[in-house]
Amino acid sequence: MKNLKLKSARAAKDMSQDALAKIVGVSRQTINAIEKGDYNPTIKLCKEICKALDKTLDELFWDEE
Repeated sequence: MKNLKLKSARAAKDMSQDALAKIVGVSRQTINAIEKGDYNPTIKLCKEICKALDKTLDELFWDEE
């Protein structure tokens, strides 16, 4: 499932996939794969992404279905 919440939060900060990737220490392709729903990040990576975007785990990664 696509992670549109992550994509939206990143866009709201006017941050490219590459910029976010550099902050959290992964490749741009990894961020792209997470946003497309092709990759499930580790909890550590989720926490780093949340920290970089000033969001909580629930705000970015919790599926409300």
